[in-house]
Amino acid sequence: MASPALITRARLRLARSAGRFARADEGATAVEFALVAIPFLMLLFAIIELGLVFLVSITLESAVIDAGRTIRTGQVQTAGADAGAFKTAVCNRMSWLGSKCSTALQIDVNTFSDYATGTNSAINTTVPTTMAWNPGVSGSIVLVRAYYTWPLITPMLNTGLQSSNGKRIIYAATSFTNEPYDP
Repeated sequence: MASPALITRARLRLARSAGRFARADEGATAVEFALVAIPFLMLLFAIIELGLVFLVSITLESAVIDAGRTIRTGQVQTAGADAGAFKTAVCNRMSWLGSKCSTALQIDVNTFSDYATGTNSAINTTVPTTMAWNPGVSGSIVLVRAYYTWPLITPMLNTGLQSSNGKRIIYAATSFTNEPYDP
């Protein structure tokens, strides 16, 4: 049988070890960082990506209004420009996106007899399959719609913002009456 002195020393050693373990905090910061870092970084990237989506949205809206002015004043019609040239004009106003614009942007230009029939129905999840190119003549009521497909990266935004296939459809429109111009 073990001597009482040996048992007492073992108890003291165990108590000291337990005390040192309770006071030790060398790995606490690393553990706390590991628990907080992933959600923090996901939130940070989601905020950055959401900011980019809003930036693209505002840029697209501004580009559609600016390029739509060339239809409104008759410059597109008198030059005989087609949908591709108008799309290039919109993309030139969104130059910070680089070459992605030409493949991700779709333009729909239509005329209507009055503003009541030219309703602007917003899209739900997909881009319409048929795009029109009808810039009209002097006095025509024109609706210009642009659809830009923006890829989402952050998993949290994929579930809340995606329209189709992990991408967000960014939509901009402008409506106006063409000004009088000489054909």
